[in-house]
Amino acid sequence: MGKNRTQTNFYKHRPVFGFDIGHGSIKVMQLGSGKKPRLIGYGTGEFDSSAIDDGVIVDPETLAKATLNLFQHRLIGDITTGRAVFTIPSYRSYSRAMQLPAMKPKELEEAVRLEIEQYTPLPLTDLYLDYTVNAKADDTIDVFAAAIPKNIIDSYVQFSRLVGLEPILMETTMSAAGRLFSLDSNKDLATVIIDFGSLSSDVCIYYQNVLVTGTVPAGGLVFTKSIADNLGVSLDEAATIKIRYGLSVSKKQPEIVRAIEPTLTQLCKEIRRMVRYYEERYGTSHPISQLVMLGGGANMPGLSDYMTDQLRIPVRTYDPWRIVDAHRLQLPALPDHPMFSTVTGSSLVKPSEVFSL
Repeated sequence: MGKNRTQTNFYKHRPVFGFDIGHGSIKVMQLGSGKKPRLIGYGTGEFDSSAIDDGVIVDPETLAKATLNLFQHRLIGDITTGRAVFTIPSYRSYSRAMQLPAMKPKELEEAVRLEIEQYTPLPLTDLYLDYTVNAKADDTIDVFAAAIPKNIIDSYVQFSRLVGLEPILMETTMSAAGRLFSLDSNKDLATVIIDFGSLSSDVCIYYQNVLVTGTVPAGGLVFTKSIADNLGVSLDEAATIKIRYGLSVSKKQPEIVRAIEPTLTQLCKEIRRMVRYYEERYGTSHPISQLVMLGGGANMPGLSDYMTDQLRIPVRTYDPWRIVDAHRLQLPALPDHPMFSTVTGSSLVKPSEVFSL
């Protein structure tokens, strides 16, 4: 997590690429400059999910083999740099937006540490802590802080050395999602963002910055397992049913709804709680106007209609590729577009965001 570093101007402007390690999958992407960020290269690969335990890379060799295979055989375009921006699952981090009295930088750092200490189950000695100042007023400072267990970060550093990469930034998946959404044409509306991962969904409320965050065990693999258990089919068959039918009108709709509705009910309950907190903390002058879905689980048919009915908020799926100039490179299949949201967000990092003169 880059902080308080000084580098030369030449070093600052060397390119970077995004590296997203998920549950059994990896994705990489490099973007260049332009009115629309120009796609330099991207790719995806798979690995045995047992290589990661509770967020820690416990078998870096397995992950290294998958990474080597991706770079040698599965890239579309090219990755021209070894400087990587890694994303850490938000559910493995402790994030919090806070408003503090105006104070000097050294005092602010200590105040943030004291605030985070109240909300994390781990001692600060076991965490890497970083924060950004979102806004300043005459007597207050709005800060967003994130703390990640050291053993997770250290395992990513060890893996990077093994494959010859230079990790210049490690950020949460929710931070990457917020950066991606900041390019949306409706970014000025107060928005609920859901990033569907495999095992959980990260939820945040975004208005100019990420203001409220939460996590619900409602990922794509959770939906697949629920369908498999309730319909008595294999995981592969359940995955096909989820992608082909989802919650849309079909003969299987009642069975599928019955299978995954408990998880979706929990997700909607958490979103309502976060919206109430947002309104209590920030007022109602900028009401929640939309819900945007990201990630692989967002492509389930009928999901946006279901969420709209339950929450009474307009819901849409975000396609990260619409902000990218593909420059004649072949894009992934349309149903796979949302799963590149996190890596697209991390690929948008500018070196100047990390290193300052």
